[in-house]
Amino acid sequence: MMDLKQSTLRGGLARICALSTNLLVRAISLLVLSRILTPSDFGLVGMVMALTGILVLFRDFGLSSAAIQRANVTEAQLSTLFWINIAIGALLGLVGLALAPVIAGFYGRPELLHVTMFLALAFFINSAGVQHSATLQRQMRFTALSMIDVSSLAFGNAIAIVAAEAGYGYWALVAMSVATPLAATVGFWLVSGWIPGLPSRRAGVLPMMHFGGILTLNGLVTYVGYNAEKVMLGRAWGADAIGLYSRAQQLLFLPIDSLNSAVGEVAFSALSKLQGDPLRLRNYFLKGFSLVLGLTLPIAIMCALFADDVVNVLLGPRWTAAVVIVRLLAPTVAIRAIIHPLGWLLFSMGLVGRSLRIALVFTPIMIAGCLVGVPYGAVGIAIAYSTVMTLWAVPHVLWSVHGTAISAREIFGTVIRLMTPGVLAGGLAYGLRLSFGESLTPVIRLILENMTLFLAYFGMLWLDVTQRSLYIDLFRGLRPAQVRTAP
Repeated sequence: MMDLKQSTLRGGLARICALSTNLLVRAISLLVLSRILTPSDFGLVGMVMALTGILVLFRDFGLSSAAIQRANVTEAQLSTLFWINIAIGALLGLVGLALAPVIAGFYGRPELLHVTMFLALAFFINSAGVQHSATLQRQMRFTALSMIDVSSLAFGNAIAIVAAEAGYGYWALVAMSVATPLAATVGFWLVSGWIPGLPSRRAGVLPMMHFGGILTLNGLVTYVGYNAEKVMLGRAWGADAIGLYSRAQQLLFLPIDSLNSAVGEVAFSALSKLQGDPLRLRNYFLKGFSLVLGLTLPIAIMCALFADDVVNVLLGPRWTAAVVIVRLLAPTVAIRAIIHPLGWLLFSMGLVGRSLRIALVFTPIMIAGCLVGVPYGAVGIAIAYSTVMTLWAVPHVLWSVHGTAISAREIFGTVIRLMTPGVLAGGLAYGLRLSFGESLTPVIRLILENMTLFLAYFGMLWLDVTQRSLYIDLFRGLRPAQVRTAP
């Protein structure tokens, strides 16, 4: 506990560095694959993932999070959880195989039969590394986790690019979806060095399974709320429409989801260790929340103001129709940055029941909104999605923090304090574009727009005493602790 602050900060730095590298790898892959493959190729795989993605939520039944959240976990419990995960992975793989003809028939695309069957392999592969990853996370070994994440992602994307260049079309994306978790699982085993023992009926894992079960159900309901619109769009408008929409959405959500995942792993581990110390828990949470939101807001503003350049440079000319979708969905990037960190708080405090109730209210509202938008295609879906998320943000915050050490005033105060310089910096960058942008190439223009936006934004944050003290404290915490010796 004495080293928790330094372990948390170093772990967070390792995960953010890995995030930056991962985004670079994904950006390169995005540039290459978007120019080789067609929207239909992405749409075909997106059709399958929109349905089989539900099964991914069951890959560990929340048992890895349960092992991290618990104050004490025995070797017998970890081994028993490992074999439960293996059984779950095998079952999910069989379910995926059984769903293959159903998915192909649902969309009316026979080629999806073999795509779904091949993607089913990933469930078993993932299950073999879940508890090894949880062990590393529980030990706060985030540098090792970051190296595994980067190397496995690079391996999977390299496989996809080679396969795409060889003319395998959508199979390149399928190969990436299997090769990435395979490389990660091998890395978890090698780095952790942990070899599971035999399962035990007396290991005492029932409370952990209860926690994990509620967490999994929460993830399932939330997934349906966030992804039902893709199923509707694919069913009503076909592969081209969902390929266009899902690629635009991935372009937007990839940075924020990656950032939330990277920082969230560290935050969840740290906050779980502070369950009995509300003051320290509050302090840690607010700093993490401010950091994630501060890094996300300029991305949202960039996508809203300069969507045409972002799409043109990263995806290429054939994806011009995605510009309006990116612009419409841009506000949801900021909203997700506000909502997602609240999950750290609820899960670390064991309030998974409340999180589930929130999801059960949110999901029907989102589905209803998307049903209104689906007759108008991808643009209608984007408008509906963004509208529901915007209206939902305030109720979600109020419900999440009720009765905790965090107040809604602190959350909204942080949002306003970070949003103000973002709006000013965005106006400055857009003014620069109006003055000089039309005479520049899209690549040069995008670089200048972003340099102006980010430099102005973080410059104004530095002038804020609260934000400056936060960043100074973070840098100081990364210094090696000095060992004092008795005179």
